[in-house]
This record gives sequence, structure tokens and C-alpha cells, in this order.
Amino acid sequence: MRGWLASFGALLCASCATLPQTAALTPGSHYVALGSSYAAGANIPPLANDRPQRCGASQVSYARLLAARLALDLTDASCGGATTEHLLAAWDELPAQIDALRADTRLVTVTVGGNDLNYMGLMFTASCHAGVGNPRTPEGSAEQCPPLPVPAEADYAAVEDRLALLFAAIRRRAPSARVVLVQYVALADETACDAAPLLPEQATITREVARRLALASSRAAQRGGAEVLPVDVLSRDHTPCSPDPWSRGHHAEYDGTQGAPWHPTAAGHAAIADELAALLGA
Repeated sequence: MRGWLASFGALLCASCATLPQTAALTPGSHYVALGSSYAAGANIPPLANDRPQRCGASQVSYARLLAARLALDLTDASCGGATTEHLLAAWDELPAQIDALRADTRLVTVTVGGNDLNYMGLMFTASCHAGVGNPRTPEGSAEQCPPLPVPAEADYAAVEDRLALLFAAIRRRAPSARVVLVQYVALADETACDAAPLLPEQATITREVARRLALASSRAAQRGGAEVLPVDVLSRDHTPCSPDPWSRGHHAEYDGTQGAPWHPTAAGHAAIADELAALLGA
């Protein structure tokens, strides 16, 4: 796996500009985690007590696991529901996430963009059509479900541009930091299962949206001089329907006590932390 990841990274960056010079990452180095619920931990217990409750920050998010493993000084600015706008500007009582960066920051990880495309709205609507209720349609009847909110072509271009602006802003604030885009885990498998019941045609749509999000994000990272951890690829054999899932699906019996549906599991966050450590050469 580690050798494959290195080869993938080399291929991904074969045509990109030389990454900016970065300072060494050592114990005590300042690390900032930016992003949405996929970075924060989406209410996986035990919850962290240093973030607002609405952020759903978990003590076992990939950022916190990585920081503990490498003895880094972590500032976790991630928050569930965040879009790229919330990383660059204040969001109600929360300051812009990027304000957590300092000139001496040595590592920045970013997982964001899905909420810009209403990716979770898409997944929950697809669940509704498969007979799993959501807050808008508690009966789970397909006849009561709204149409799938599929992003328009312009939406993908817009999220790429916003992410490129974000990476450029990170570079200005933390010029010596390694900046890593952490992609979203795979959710929809080729075949539905009890843990993630989706109609075949709608599962195909959700996989295509995930693919386009990953492509737009990777292009933005290339433009902004960031590295990419291809979690979308690494997790293809770890969907909710696999024997070793890194993500959680949505089904009628799930009570939400282990974190939000259609998000990484605790095992998924642990796997991402392992892959990040490998990428960083730890």
C-alpha cells in the first residue's frame, strides 16, 4: 500500500509545478486542521470539548490521531457543515478557519468542498429514494422524496476555483507549511447492501459526483501547490458494504450513536491518519 501510494503521488504530480519549500516537521510543530465534518469527525464519540458542540468534533478524528502520533501542536479549526467560504470568512460565532494559521505553522490538512456541492444532501436524498427516511421525509416514501440535488457543471468549476484561492491564502499565511488536501472517503459501492441501500441508478450518480469532486479538488491543489492524499482511491475497497468499512452508510435501523451516516467511521479516521503519517514520512 505504501509503495503504491508513493507511485500514485508521483503520477499525480508529474505535471504540476514544484511544491513550495517547506520546513521540517518535528515534535511540537504547529499543525492546523481545516475542513468540514469529514475532518471534524461528525459526532463520533468521544467528542472533543475544545470545539463548539455544533461542529461535531471527535477525539478520534484523523487530525487528532495524527497529532497524537507525531506529537504535534494541533489547532483543530474544522467544523461540521463548513464550506470553503467558512474557511476563508467568519461563520456566525466562529472566526474564519484560516485564522488559525500562523507564520510558524508547519502542517495544514484540508478536507472541504462537499458542502459546496451539497454532497451530503445528495446522499441523504438518495437514501430517501431507497426507502430510508430523512428529516424532510420521515416515512421514507420515494413518492415524497425530493429530486436528487445533482450539481451543475458550473458548480464543479466554482468549487475548484474557491479551493485554489484557499490554498493560495494558506500559502501566504503559512509559507513554510506542508499543505495536504485529504480527499473524501468512498461511499457508494457498485452493489447495494443492507448497510447502504441505494438504488443502482442513484448510486451511479453519487459515485460520479464524488469522482468530480475529487477531480476538482485535486486540480485546485495542483494550482495552489498542495499535496494530495487520495483517500477516495485508497478507500474504494472500504465502502459501507465492504468487510472493512472506512465509512458508514445510512439504513433505517441506525440510531446515529456512532457518528453521522454517510461519513467516515472511527476506523476510517484511523486509516486516514496512518496514510497521512506515511505520506509525511513519519
